[in-house]
Formats: sequence, C-alpha cells, structure tokens
Amino acid sequence: MTMDVCSLLLDEAPDAFVVQSPEGIVLHWSRSAETIFGYPADEVVGRDLLDLVVPPDRADEERGMRRESLENGLAAIESLRRCKGGSLVYVSISAKTVRDDKGRPQYLIIGMQDVTQLKVMRDAKLVEARYGTLLESMPDGIVLINASGRIVFANSQAEAMFGYEAGRLRGLPVEVLLPERLRGGHVAHRSAYFGQLRTRAMGMGLELHGLRRDGSEFPVEIGLSPLETGEGTLVTSAIRDITERKRIEQVLHEKNAELAKANAAKDRFLASMSHELRTPLNAIIGFTGTLLMKLPGPLNEVQEKQLRRVQSSGQHLLELINDLLDIAKIEAGKIELVVEPVDCRALVEDVAATLRPAAEAKGIAFAVEVVDEPLRLSTDRRAFSQILINLVQNAIKFTERGSVTIRLARRSEGDLALVEVSVRDTGTGIGEEDLQRLFAPFSRITPRSGKFAEGTGLGLHLSQKLAGHMGGRITVESEPGVGSTFALVLREG
Repeated sequence: MTMDVCSLLLDEAPDAFVVQSPEGIVLHWSRSAETIFGYPADEVVGRDLLDLVVPPDRADEERGMRRESLENGLAAIESLRRCKGGSLVYVSISAKTVRDDKGRPQYLIIGMQDVTQLKVMRDAKLVEARYGTLLESMPDGIVLINASGRIVFANSQAEAMFGYEAGRLRGLPVEVLLPERLRGGHVAHRSAYFGQLRTRAMGMGLELHGLRRDGSEFPVEIGLSPLETGEGTLVTSAIRDITERKRIEQVLHEKNAELAKANAAKDRFLASMSHELRTPLNAIIGFTGTLLMKLPGPLNEVQEKQLRRVQSSGQHLLELINDLLDIAKIEAGKIELVVEPVDCRALVEDVAATLRPAAEAKGIAFAVEVVDEPLRLSTDRRAFSQILINLVQNAIKFTERGSVTIRLARRSEGDLALVEVSVRDTGTGIGEEDLQRLFAPFSRITPRSGKFAEGTGLGLHLSQKLAGHMGGRITVESEPGVGSTFALVLREG
C-alpha cells in the first residue's frame, strides 16, 4: 500500500491517525487529528509531536512508546496530550511500525482515540464509590478534577452554589466555573499545579471569583489538595462562597471610614477646646485668686464665699477638660510617655507632702510607709505622679474619719520583680456592684452616707489607662464600711 493510499484511508477514519518517520517526524496528520487537537496539517507535518502535543512531563513516555513500537512492532498507552489552545485531553494511543521488504522500519502509524469523557466516568465512579458520602456531607462546595482539567465530581453544595442541576458539571472543563477573563491564565496555572502538587489552604490572600451558570460572578475562597487514586491523581477543590463576608467587610470598611472622620472631627474639637476653653478658664481662676488675695481691695464675707465657689467650679471644670484631653490622647494613641529614671521614694514623699494638708484639714491621720533602700524605676514621672495623686485624693475624699496610708514596697510574681504603691483608707468602702463599673468613664460612686461626692468620674478611668501604657495596672480591694486599698503595680527596673 502506497503512502498516498494509506493517507486517504486514514483521513476517513473516526479516530485520529498520525504517520511518523522512525525519527518521529510527522509525515501525515489526519482530519480527525485536526479535530481533536486543533492543529491543521500544515502546522504539524514536518515537525515532531514532542514539540506540539506532548506535555513536557509526558515526553519520556512518548519516547518509550516509539522505542517499543520500533523494537516489537506494536505499543499502546493511555496518556494526556495537549491541544493547540492549551487544554489537555486523555487519548488511548496505539503505535504500529511498518517495515520495508528488508525488515527496516519505514514509518509508524499512530492511532489516537479521545477517551477524555471515558476517563471522567472512570474517575467519577471511583470517587463516588470511595468518597461520595463523605464529600456530600461537607458544608463547602467540593469539586474534583483530573489532570485534563475535567470535573469528575461535584457535590450538591457546589452544584447549588454555581447554579447547575445535579450531574451537569461532570465532564465539563473546570474553567466553566470561572469568569471568561480568568480562564486563559487558569489553564496555565492548573497545568503548573499538576506539575508540582501541594496542599493550599483557604484564605491565602488571593482575590478569586466564581461564575454562576446565569453569568453572575461572586467572590470565593478555594482550598486545594491532591488525591491519589488508582486512576491517577485528582485535585480536590473546596470552594466557599464569601459574598456575605465581603458585604460585611465593605460595611465595616465604610463604618471605619466614618469613624476615622468622626475621630478627625473629635481631634479638631479637642484641639479647639484645649485652647478656647482652657485659656479663659485659666484667666478666670487667676483673676479669682487675685480677688481672694484682696489685692484690689477688701471683700466682705458673702463676696469671698461667692468667689471661692467660682474658683472651685473653675478648677473643677479645668480638671474635667484636662482629663478629657488626656483620655482622648490615650485612645487616639497620641499619648507620649517620657521614660526616665524615677526615684520612687522621693516621688511618693513629694505627693504626700502636697496632699497632707488636705487630709489634716479633715482631721484624717496621714501616714507614709516607704522602703529604706533606694528604689528606682524607668518610667514616666508625670504619669506616675498623676496616678498617685488621683488615688490619694480619692482616698481623702471618701474618708470622713480614720486614716489614709501610702505604702511603697517591692513584691514579686513568679520571676517578675514589681514595685507596688498602695493607698489604703478607712473610708466608706465600695460595694461589689460598684466595683464592676469603678474604672468606667464618668463612673461616680455614691458613699453609704448618701452624700454625692464631687469629681469628674474620669480620674480612675484615666489612671487605669495611663497605668496600662506604663506597662502596669491598678488593683483594688474594698469592703463597705471598712475601707479600700488601691495599688499601682509596675515592673521594677
């Protein structure tokens, strides 16, 4: 049979046929081969199939088949081959060597049958028998594909997610589940993944989108893992629709933007309040002090009483403004601590000297207990002093009789060396229900006497915030009718 007659017969066959030289050069490329692989004959004849349709990882397999055919006359394999567009198909390949009258190889006739759908059915049967029940119980959509990129299994969750009827996804290229703009790149990505199989967890930071059957897109998370079977390697895709999560994230983003604007407005307001309110308040307090010193002239008893009310109210308002500004700075992360060596004993004694007159004016015993040896900390002196002053002022305020004691001591928690400054009073004490809200802003405790205590309700809240920024904390122990002990605890060193 001449080559021309052979070519005519091969062109009429339903399967793809290729005639090759013993060296692998294509001599004839049938019409069915064009249909399966997408290459016209003029792009193939004269070239080696290794350069066109054989994936790199299947090259040795192709060479082995040719060698076996040349040596034994026949060879057959089932393998993957690459089409012109990059897609892969499973083909059943048989090779026969035709020899001349002297027994020398003249050419190889290679027949190829597309068995992609048959391979899908075999894979699907295996998966359903071994894993079907388990995969159907998964909350996520599960899609399994083989090396040709065809879907061999999709659980009901995946079918519902993408809008397909039961069984309609089987055999389709997995790219049908992707938007058109992503399909070309995905084919290359898929081939690379099969070349280097690995598990990839969900939430790897990739922006992924799925395509429903009705053409609508939606955001997804996908986890990948290889699954070895007797039919070869499959890739399991766990797919999660994150539309609702993305919606919530968008809402949160918008809310955060609104909060950022509100914070900016708050910062502007606080800056304005700092200047516009503190400046006239300082003037009022200063002028009131001048009047009380009677420098402009004498005051009668009523005038002096009214001026002292003005001075007290002004100082109270200034204290409130200062506390609000400090809290705003802390919450905005703009508080700046100046860390320096601090002599704790000297600082405690300075605070005690400042507040002792207030205690003595109420007839309260005032005591200071400090360690004999020097005790130094690296911390912010102003914040340390501010916290201690607040604790001592509160103790004096809520103690009608008895004593207030400041105690400076070392203590330890495991291997951690600590410094504790405690303020103990014999005042009204704090009930369990009030302890729960003690450090909340604007929280004010009414003593058992029923007399409402003066103050902003911000002191303890601010002190706790400052202590946290200093790497410490404030603890409290209290018993109604007995008294309270507040302690500032900081790391030594």
